[in-house]
Amino acid sequence: MSKRNYNITRKKGEWYHAKVIDSYGSIFDNYFEHAHEANDWIYYIWENEKPPLTNEEREELLANAIHDCKQIDERSGRRAIL
Repeated sequence: MSKRNYNITRKKGEWYHAKVIDSYGSIFDNYFEHAHEANDWIYYIWENEKPPLTNEEREELLANAIHDCKQIDERSGRRAIL
């Protein structure tokens, strides 16, 4: 059974609020000035959905980001090389 779902709402004087759930259960939301933009965005999410990252993939991305930040600090002289 597909988890896909969407909802577009609008309060008076506000932009359209689009909420969408993809096949993997990931939830996205965004605001748009026009309803057709919200509708197009929902299809964009569904056409480009990817499975969620595994714990190992998330940890590797975090480790790489920390490493890159340390290198930036070292090059700028903000952190001594240990």
